[in-house]
Amino acid sequence: MSLLPYDDRDGWIWLDGQFVDWRDAKIHVLTHSLHYGACVFEGERAYNGQVFKSEEHTKRLHRSAELVGYKIPVPAEEINQIKRDLMDKNGFADCYVRAFSWRGAEMMGVSAQKAEIHTSVAVWEWGNYFADKMKGIRVTMSDWQRPSPKTIPSAAKASGLYMICTMAKHKAESQGYADALMLDYRGYVAELTGANVFFVRDGAIHTPTPDCFLDGITRHTAIDLAKARGYEIIERHIKPEELSTFSECFITGTAAEITPVAEIAGHTYKPSVITEELVEDYDKLVRGKLKVSETA
Repeated sequence: MSLLPYDDRDGWIWLDGQFVDWRDAKIHVLTHSLHYGACVFEGERAYNGQVFKSEEHTKRLHRSAELVGYKIPVPAEEINQIKRDLMDKNGFADCYVRAFSWRGAEMMGVSAQKAEIHTSVAVWEWGNYFADKMKGIRVTMSDWQRPSPKTIPSAAKASGLYMICTMAKHKAESQGYADALMLDYRGYVAELTGANVFFVRDGAIHTPTPDCFLDGITRHTAIDLAKARGYEIIERHIKPEELSTFSECFITGTAAEITPVAEIAGHTYKPSVITEELVEDYDKLVRGKLKVSETA
């Protein structure tokens, strides 16, 4: 399914109040957000017919729009229902869910105060983000850094923030790596191109403070699972020279779920008890087979 072009598939997409044939879900080439990067979006997964943490994702979608300067016209409760209805209409129980909003083509230029705000939801079948992920992925260092929150609203999940992520991931893949680790504007470890990162040392779990990059929903889920098992979570600024001091590493994200890391720029890690437990707990949690309190 993933080999099919995304503009030529069977199915339905919800667009501005109605379900339209997949191939007819189109916008004009002079759409403002296409040129100026102000589309906001959410990546979500559904398991056994239920979108995992749907309300949290929709709340963040609305907040992202506010951070980039507009208001989504579709209430959160309606978007949550649209996701369910769209999954039913397409016949999907396990799938990826993409809700997004953008400025339209009524104005072209930096200013677009009168541009209409559009909203859409699409769903499609999508398996593991990384092939053979339990072997651990290989990661290189990105040439690009996450910018200061004084230069861009880093708490927003907005398309413009992902341009350097695409550039970094393309370069990594061209060199045989699965992804790239990005530092922040101060030189501290930040995140991968589309996932938060965690490290293990002496039984404690270390993760970067998300003060200039997205504080992921899956990140919080992993922290809750780890705390339920009694592991110490240390959120702090991590220097790149510390990479060799950790024994395990894993990443988190809706697409990545919880994925072990085997290497970062020559530093090797071996997925062990902590990573394996969290991968298993997360899989049970999203499928309704586990409550966080049950991992303790």
